[in-house]
Amino acid sequence: MKEFQRIAQKEFSLFFASPAAMLFLGAFLAITLFVFFWVETFFARNIADVRPLFSWMPILMIFLVAALTMRSWSEERRSGSLETLLTSPVSPLTLVLGKFAAGMALVGVALALTLPLPLTVSILGPMDWGPVIGGYLATLFLAAAYVSIGLFTSARTDNPIVALILTTLVCSAFYLVGSPTLTNLFDHSMAHFLSLLGTGSRFESITRGILDFRDLYYYAAIVGIFLTLNLYSLEKLRWQDNPDTPIHKQRGRLTGLVLANLVVGNIWLAPIGWARIDMTQGAIYSLSPATASYLERIREPLLIRGYFSAKTHPLLAPLVPRLKDLLQEYAVAGHEQIRVEFVDPQQDTALEEEAASRFGIRPVPFQMANRYQSSVVNAYFDLVIAYGDQYEVLGYRDLIEIKAGSEQDLAVELKNPEYAITGAIRKTLTAYQGGGNPFESFDRAITFNGYMSADDKLPKSLVDFKGELKSFLDELTVKSQGHLTVKFSDPEANGGQLGNELEKRFGFGPQIASLFDPKPFWFYMVLESGTDTIQVPLPQELTKPALSKSVEAAIKRLAPGFLKTITMVLPERSFNPGMPGKEYTRVKEILGGNARVNENNLMAGQVPEETDLLMVLGPKELKEEQLFAIDQFLMQGGSVVLAASPYDVTVGRSLTATKVDTGLKDWLAHMGITLEETMVLDAQNDALPIPVQRQLGPITVQEIRMLPYGFFADVRQSGLNPEIPITSGLGQLTVNWPSPITVDSQKNKDRKVITLLTSSEKSWVSDDLDVVPNYQAFPELGFATDDPPKPRVLATLVEGRFDSFFKGKPSPLLKADKEAKDKDTPKDAPKDSEDPTKAESKKTIGGVIDRSGESARIILIASEGFSEDNILDLASQGMGTVYSKPLEFLQNTVDWSLEDRDLLSIRSRGHFSRTLEQMEQSQRMALEYLHYGIAVLGLVSVWFWRRRARLLEHARYQSILSGG
Repeated sequence: MKEFQRIAQKEFSLFFASPAAMLFLGAFLAITLFVFFWVETFFARNIADVRPLFSWMPILMIFLVAALTMRSWSEERRSGSLETLLTSPVSPLTLVLGKFAAGMALVGVALALTLPLPLTVSILGPMDWGPVIGGYLATLFLAAAYVSIGLFTSARTDNPIVALILTTLVCSAFYLVGSPTLTNLFDHSMAHFLSLLGTGSRFESITRGILDFRDLYYYAAIVGIFLTLNLYSLEKLRWQDNPDTPIHKQRGRLTGLVLANLVVGNIWLAPIGWARIDMTQGAIYSLSPATASYLERIREPLLIRGYFSAKTHPLLAPLVPRLKDLLQEYAVAGHEQIRVEFVDPQQDTALEEEAASRFGIRPVPFQMANRYQSSVVNAYFDLVIAYGDQYEVLGYRDLIEIKAGSEQDLAVELKNPEYAITGAIRKTLTAYQGGGNPFESFDRAITFNGYMSADDKLPKSLVDFKGELKSFLDELTVKSQGHLTVKFSDPEANGGQLGNELEKRFGFGPQIASLFDPKPFWFYMVLESGTDTIQVPLPQELTKPALSKSVEAAIKRLAPGFLKTITMVLPERSFNPGMPGKEYTRVKEILGGNARVNENNLMAGQVPEETDLLMVLGPKELKEEQLFAIDQFLMQGGSVVLAASPYDVTVGRSLTATKVDTGLKDWLAHMGITLEETMVLDAQNDALPIPVQRQLGPITVQEIRMLPYGFFADVRQSGLNPEIPITSGLGQLTVNWPSPITVDSQKNKDRKVITLLTSSEKSWVSDDLDVVPNYQAFPELGFATDDPPKPRVLATLVEGRFDSFFKGKPSPLLKADKEAKDKDTPKDAPKDSEDPTKAESKKTIGGVIDRSGESARIILIASEGFSEDNILDLASQGMGTVYSKPLEFLQNTVDWSLEDRDLLSIRSRGHFSRTLEQMEQSQRMALEYLHYGIAVLGLVSVWFWRRRARLLEHARYQSILSGG
């Protein structure tokens, strides 16, 4: 060991004996910093990570290591000292390992000088240290492989320049064999095989934060192979003037055996995918416990089939192996219940016909172009999840996201594939289960409570309906296999004591059949299971089929594993070509991935019975019947999501703002919430594409520039509530033309109030309808900043008991029913001209639920168009990518409201806030120069340290000589 240490120290010291050491390290640091800040545009990325540091590291390491190792053995051979070393008492193995350790120490010095970069980034933003640690570890293993190659090539020649060239060529060959430049020439199976041979592709896997034992062994195998060859080449130099002996042949065979075992080890480890550690925050590259919980619900075989073409787009090809690895984890986690297949329909006509006819999957034409030619390739990139007779298809749009730096600079990445796949599995499971017995997934008792007056106090229609109800409940009790208990109680019995309790607990009160029949009665239906309570709404038609639908919908709301239903209320479409209407197709698409989405205008005055969540987007002049439907759904303990604003901004040929009446002002005020009639502007904002004219000589050119726009509030970091999953994982959200929200603390003192979104401290408000920026008058932000700046609430959540807005008032449905009856009945018609049976079944029951349960919640977002299609297109144009944060926010809101926390936890994985703090251009430049200064200071420190060590060593020798 002492000999090993002396050799390593000697080699390390010799490297700094000439100025070449400082030149190599200085060049490495200068290039690294230039790549980090300029080539990879660190500040423009606005992401708190150091991926740019490692993206070029496999190439930079080739030249650094080649320069460090080129003199290791070649200088010994050129000076003639190699023979002395080989005949010394020190073994060749010790010599090889000593030089290898010295080379690794030099690489360690170079990497240590880059540590200020991740430390600075961690100060500027919340950085995930897992990929950083993985990046440095991957660099050390990669450098070890290159150092072993450099030592071997240096031992083959006495010319350092030749050794430099040979090392560069061999290391470059290992890098290129797995690079996209070569793998794009082959199909994805062959490309995957080549990537397993490349040093760069293995390096990328570790820098993502995945510490895979197979990748580490790959680099260790390269080190072992070339150090063994280095040792064998030195041994051959010792034998070259001697005749061959059995010992020489034995060592040759032993060397070959060692090399073969090192190579075969990679093949043997290839199928072992579980031997890895996910070092990322939240373990985003491993299946989550939420996914495992869904897989445990599988009772029949589930098929996951990947349709991937052998010849596909070069940007999609690297994603196929990653998807295959992820799907294999599903197969392992699902034990024998999940079967994973990968097929290429273009190689089998029968598979292609099945994909088109059964699943509707067809090849997508992708355009490819390079400097020589352009072409179109028709390729498959789809997944099918099939369970029983249900299936879901995930296309490339569901699996990938595209980020565009420019027309020629596109980045394609997987878009949280676990969420997409697990969501599809969940949807097939719930759809398959939805056609069966709703009690099959119950592991707890459920009680049906009928709070109804005696028959002599009920209208005739409800007496008959009560009989139908009891008959239906008897059938349902048998079907429940003992899980359902039925109870009927009269709230008016015993002096109305039960009625008083119901009024306090649920807000129930006496009802009337119509304005012509004001005799009060009670008729309420409630399902209870544990602490969960669901009111069963009275169906619009008093028939057994309508009753069955209403009761079973309520049971499924209590049962786990059933697909939930979202009812959306959207603004009426505009038919004016100059004023395009607002469309919410993308909202419906993303919400429809994990729930049923139905549109309804609520003009009937009632929310559909199967509704689990009500979402109202961009309301305008809501009528009393619509407001009553929203109010009573909330009183039933439902969740109401409102995206509303007193201002409507239309994106057309220009930006036009108008003041609108949402119809919610008085209702919200009654609930203790005020939506102020101003708009928030924020100095922390996103850009707006603005047409700008520029003179090119006599020619006027119009171009699009991205300029700061105050009405696009950029909410991030402290503006996103970190305590609730709805916003904790978003990272960033742009809220367009928002209005401030004020919550009355006195009215809401007994309710839970959670602020979801808040503007920055540099925000102010304005009631001006001119939303077109004037950069000539206000160069910095485009608008006047007259109002004092302070944070404003842009979205809030209020949960608890609410009193109905219609408490103490007659039901609007009774008035509408009376008006409709008066309108449809001629004055001279006999009173009993209508079929009484038919009339009774259509009769409106006019009850108002006065108070909600504890589960009722209002989620108010003070922007009507932040998730509208045109606004999303505008934001995507400015960011160079498909902007989906508003959609994620709404999906998180839905999952949290429906208590689908499993899917919400999957979506939030890896979506931590990784954005940098906003900085001025001068601050960014100062930071760059600071790092260059730190690099120079580090180099000077290393030089002084080695100079001091040499002086001390020289003094020690002088002392020995003088003492002798």
